Amino acid sequence: MAYRWVYVAEPDRHQWVLRRNCALTPGQLGGWFGTLAGLSLAIAGVSAAQGAWVVVPFALVEVAALAGAFLAYGRHAGDYERIVATRERVLVERRCGARIDRIEGESARVRVEYGGSTHGQIRLVTGHGQIAIGRFVPDDRKAELARELRGALGGWPAR
Repeated sequence: MAYRWVYVAEPDRHQWVLRRNCALTPGQLGGWFGTLAGLSLAIAGVSAAQGAWVVVPFALVEVAALAGAFLAYGRHAGDYERIVATRERVLVERRCGARIDRIEGESARVRVEYGGSTHGQIRLVTGHGQIAIGRFVPDDRKAELARELRGALGGWPAR
């Protein structure tokens, strides 16, 4: 299934939500990590019962590494980028782990910059700064997202 961002167009507001394309929910991933950890500890227990105690410390290191990987995945599973544009304002919110970055500017002064390079980023530039978006968008779809943003931001009827 191809990646698709969520785009909601209303008469007075446009909103894009870009998220990771995760195959497993954190609960499913936790179940698999728990299964792997249990299997590893069971094998270590059987080995220890047969006199090979040296296997136990390696199994514990493996389980600790699995726990670290699970925590790193869980910390970033909810990462997202959200762009909300109205006639007057554009708000960009980007979450990475526990950190949330926000930038806001006047719609008339927001520029969408994208050079079209393979690994380039889309930048929204306002009078107050700039923010890179599109981390979760595949490289071959970034040009499409940039066109969509430019079209929506430039398409407000004059008042």
